[in-house]
Amino acid sequence: MALWQGRFKKELNEQVNDFNSSLPFDNKLFKEDIIGSIAHATMLGDTEIIPKEESDIIVVELTKMLDEEFVFEGAEDIHTFVEQELTKRLGDLGKKLHTARSRNDQIATDLRLYLRNEINEISELLVHLIKVLEEKGTDDIMPGYTHLQRAQPITFAMHLGAYIAMFKRDLSRLADCKKRMNECPLGSGALAGTKHPIDRIQTATLLGFDKPCDNTLDGVSDRDFCVELASAISLIMVHLSRFSEEIIFWCSSEFKFVELDDAFATGSSIMPQKKNPDIAELVRGKSGRAFGNLQTLLVMLKGLPLAYNKDMQEDKEAIFDSIDTAKMCLLSFTPMIETMKILPQNMLNASKHGFLNATDVADYLAEKGMPFRDAYKIVGEIVGYCIDNNKTLEDLTIEEYKGFSNIFDTDIYEEISLENCVKVRNK
Repeated sequence: MALWQGRFKKELNEQVNDFNSSLPFDNKLFKEDIIGSIAHATMLGDTEIIPKEESDIIVVELTKMLDEEFVFEGAEDIHTFVEQELTKRLGDLGKKLHTARSRNDQIATDLRLYLRNEINEISELLVHLIKVLEEKGTDDIMPGYTHLQRAQPITFAMHLGAYIAMFKRDLSRLADCKKRMNECPLGSGALAGTKHPIDRIQTATLLGFDKPCDNTLDGVSDRDFCVELASAISLIMVHLSRFSEEIIFWCSSEFKFVELDDAFATGSSIMPQKKNPDIAELVRGKSGRAFGNLQTLLVMLKGLPLAYNKDMQEDKEAIFDSIDTAKMCLLSFTPMIETMKILPQNMLNASKHGFLNATDVADYLAEKGMPFRDAYKIVGEIVGYCIDNNKTLEDLTIEEYKGFSNIFDTDIYEEISLENCVKVRNK
């Protein structure tokens, strides 16, 4: 039975009823709906809006329901399901639970409770990934790239450190999102509050919110917190996708900087030699889901007048999918990184080609008094000479160096060693 029956003379069209129902996906909020209802019922009794002994009975029954298994069917949404189940057990007493409450402030509260917990879980997964990256980082020398061209020598730890910095920003964004999310909509009613003498501070406190929402219209119609979380997750997925792209490069024969553990790679149905980085490719591909969900939320909200509109039912599938996608990717990606084998000799060999220490030659001349732009030009000429003669900067004799400038001396060889190039950099 729909909670809104009474005004209507006809049953809802069966196909429309299925279209209208959110129970197939908002059943995720079952526990949050119960927890929110327990806080609401407690407040109703404490404020004597309903007799205290009745609110206590409702709380006891709701608490029992928390530990029971249900088949979610036969209701328009999770709020209707819970109320109908409570009424089956308590009769008319169960119908008193909805006093001074609307499904509008109910769903806004349930969703914040659920997303708050999910932020905690995603944050824990990110913290674990950061720890793995910190432990995986080594001082092995590898090429740093710009434009996918070898640029300057760096350490493997420095490269992983860039992703550590990204994931730490992700943690900060999640914390900020959670802080803004942590306001309680209960008591907003449908949009204009309620005439009952409710205690919004009590319900907010019982549910672990910092305070009630400041404005009741905003309390029921705000979904900024969904957009903000979807945005934060999208950036997490951007970072995972970028990292995945590099893993895919690194484990190819052309790079061979790392080798994935067999448990985190797959083979080919026709080519027996293949070892494919499917986990990294899937993470890279699934990032698109998160971006699409963010777009869904933005477009859904952009034209909505205040306060609640049924369009907002579309928020849940989008944000739930973003959360599930991010968690699934992190749960697969982190152990893939943890178990992959680093091939330091291959990274070092790659660093010895491509004149990664050319900037250090220019810096050497600049430190000895030559204007940097002049030094840059001379080193460009030296690199051209090396290419023409199939040499590296380390191969040149001091006489060849002096042919370009008398400033060069034998200390140039120490300056351009890859180990020194890495060691003297400001990081």
